[in-house]
Amino acid sequence: MDANKIDMFFIANGKKLPAEKALLVREKMVHVDDSRYATITSIELKDPTTMLLISFFLGGIGVDRFMMGETGVGILKLLTGGLCGILWLIDVIGISKKVQEYNYNELMKIL
Repeated sequence: MDANKIDMFFIANGKKLPAEKALLVREKMVHVDDSRYATITSIELKDPTTMLLISFFLGGIGVDRFMMGETGVGILKLLTGGLCGILWLIDVIGISKKVQEYNYNELMKIL
């Protein structure tokens, strides 16, 4: 893939991916042909800041976990009020990293 396309992808989505894995993603994208660029850019990556706000305001009822595809934990948080706030607090602290890892895994499925 063209270096300019890779740079444009990282300008648009750099904060949505783990910084320590950016080099690995770049290396994989170099070996992808240009015809798959549209597929790669069509992936809807979740914004860590938006997910932090969702986790803070709606995390007690599990909305953040449902959005991340973790239905079981989402139901647990819904029924227990975030385990009386403990799981809610853990999620608020670590949601940004979880979202970046989720985005990385979704991108690696395509690459």
